[in-house]
Amino acid sequence: MQILITGGAGFIGTHLVDRLLAGGHAVTVIDNESTGNRSNVSADANYYHMDVRDPKIDDVFARVKPEVVVHLAAQSVVPVSVREPQLDAEINLIGILNVLEAARRHGTRKIVYSSSAAVYGEPSSFPIREEQAGQLLSPYAVSKFAGEKYLAAYQHLYGLAFTVFRFANVYGPRQLPKSDGGVIAIFADAIQKGLPLTINGDGEQTRDFIYVADVAEAIEVAFTKADNSVLNLSTGHPTSINALIDELVRLSGRHVERHHAPNRPGDIRFSYLCNKKMAEQLAWTPRYSLRAGLELTWNAIKE
Repeated sequence: MQILITGGAGFIGTHLVDRLLAGGHAVTVIDNESTGNRSNVSADANYYHMDVRDPKIDDVFARVKPEVVVHLAAQSVVPVSVREPQLDAEINLIGILNVLEAARRHGTRKIVYSSSAAVYGEPSSFPIREEQAGQLLSPYAVSKFAGEKYLAAYQHLYGLAFTVFRFANVYGPRQLPKSDGGVIAIFADAIQKGLPLTINGDGEQTRDFIYVADVAEAIEVAFTKADNSVLNLSTGHPTSINALIDELVRLSGRHVERHHAPNRPGDIRFSYLCNKKMAEQLAWTPRYSLRAGLELTWNAIKE
């Protein structure tokens, strides 16, 4: 297929590019390099240094005529959205509308959209199911949820198919250790440098960690499945921060100092996503255990 990826120079995007090229797809990347790194993008992909808000994105669609678009480009840092809500809306809302209009005009069949578990706010029950969305506690959550609704509207009006993935905590090689939510990258980088780890709260808070190669595979599977569906993309298993650190320490074989800091305002205590709907609609489940994914991540950081 002819595939276009916005944000294709980013952490998830570069892994997806590699997978799709290996599978014989033709790949075009659009990225403004605000957080992405062009050097991680294969030379076999067509590359456009461009912001998703740029009206000239239509020229790229006209030239490429992608069958499927994967929309990863986003403002994804919650504190930034609180501090600069207008910027968050410009990137996440004007960006997706620009992509949707170009897709509509140039015959794109489907959009695969990266949403977020932020749309669940403070969950009242676990595992978190798709129908629990709607408690929007940050401008970022609002903009991501609005993107989902724009996709539904374009499907109704123009027949443009979509799959929405609400990502759990994605980790793996190439993730920036300063990225929001990239706790594994932050801890692994600190361990590699011999620095102490700072744990917010008691460390018993849980998250659902999914390896980036699994995310890339699920996105590819969705090219031909789960039309017009909203799916959690997760392992369905909770892992405490303390257990995560224990595993990283075991992998590194190093002594690691642990310091505790107060809980961060706005952080939820427990989070893991039900992936039953994903498994049913994609006929697929994640392949990598946390131990296997962490080992690959640690080895990449060492190198």
